[in-house]
Amino acid sequence: MHEVSLGGMLTDYLSGESIEETTYEEFRQALAKFLVEEKGYPKDSLRAKVPLVFQIDGQDTGRHIDLVAYDPSGRPLLLVIFCAGDVGSFERETVSCARLFPGGPVPVAIASDSIGASVLDTATGDPLSHPVSGASGVRAIPAWDELRALVAASDARTGRKPLSEERRRKEERILHAYNGFLYGTCCSESCRVPPKVGDA
Repeated sequence: MHEVSLGGMLTDYLSGESIEETTYEEFRQALAKFLVEEKGYPKDSLRAKVPLVFQIDGQDTGRHIDLVAYDPSGRPLLLVIFCAGDVGSFERETVSCARLFPGGPVPVAIASDSIGASVLDTATGDPLSHPVSGASGVRAIPAWDELRALVAASDARTGRKPLSEERRRKEERILHAYNGFLYGTCCSESCRVPPKVGDA
């Protein structure tokens, strides 16, 4: 499934504004509400459809990130990518997004189809275990306080080092390959960020 317009409008849970209804929007709305009302995320910490833009061979490319959670200083702490199909097959793409995201790397990355969820440590690319025994799927997404603790532990371990230029180029190539394979042949205009940053 790729994101296309459904021809209607709906009220955005986060902003209260009227936005276009798409095939993915109901999932964003449901997860944003879940994060705020059940996981304790401040509503103003969340942003939806945030552009991630980078250059390949001198040209802007990228994609939208479905949800990003920020701390009060504006640092991104967690991002969520919606996927259609096996959640595990989107883990590497999601980690690349988190490593390349502006202000990042974002410490915690999530691939989700709205039922299942892979909660990933961006530094290692490995799944994070949930502190509550038996939690799975979207229930395994950390609560706001748990997220802050995970980020603090990640900072202590990694020192919040930015990517080296060589590593950044590698991650850009990886993400570009995913974009080309998964999105480029079916819906390049609806799923990806427009080629010019100013047009996003």
